[in-house]
Amino acid sequence: MSHSDMPPEQQATRQSEAPSFAMIRALTGIAMLSGFLVVLVYQITKPIIAENKRIAIEKAISVVLSDVSSKRDYFLGEEGLVLLDVDQKESSFEGEKIYAAYDDKDELRGIALEAAATGYQDVIRILYGYDPSCQCVTGIKILKMAETPGLGDKIAFDADFLKNFNALDARLNDNLDALKNEIATVKHGSKTESWQIDAISGATISSKAIGKMINQSGQRVIPLINKYLNELQNPEEKSETKNNE
Repeated sequence: MSHSDMPPEQQATRQSEAPSFAMIRALTGIAMLSGFLVVLVYQITKPIIAENKRIAIEKAISVVLSDVSSKRDYFLGEEGLVLLDVDQKESSFEGEKIYAAYDDKDELRGIALEAAATGYQDVIRILYGYDPSCQCVTGIKILKMAETPGLGDKIAFDADFLKNFNALDARLNDNLDALKNEIATVKHGSKTESWQIDAISGATISSKAIGKMINQSGQRVIPLINKYLNELQNPEEKSETKNNE
């Protein structure tokens, strides 16, 4: 039976099926092409993003720690301290990534650590410095935030607020397994202790987020830094020992 011999009902059905199939085929092709382009863009931009982050971290380290000439990237966990080489993948290790900073004599100046917590608008991410010699936080640098301009964003540049971190007390307890005092943000003008952070008036939520993230990170990581402090202070000795083995 030719197409012209078909009843009108069958002709209408076949005509409607053809455009539908063509549309599905076109949409499938577009979806596959879009997926390919997303993967391609990700692969192209991934090393660029990683390099930009590396540069940003290096600049931030010089803000939160003084007299820095070089750094070594480590993963620090309950099972030990692992030097992160260029060819190693971060996902193959369990623990916290830390940045050990050294002066021109290769003496340890301190440790830089990332921390994050939810602020008023979104997650705030910082890099903060810790100096084992004084057991104190030595500075912070905002890496990412979306706080309200003129209020919450003052955590990045308010001079009085940033003074909180010149030597913020982060001593360990007698058991060396936690901070002796919880780092906490207090109402503006009510700071009485060296482990307290004086909040910015009108930006209490953002200020509290900074205290919360440093306390949570410090409680977890600073005891581990103390545990492996000798290896951090003498990285070459650890490297020689490993090579001899």
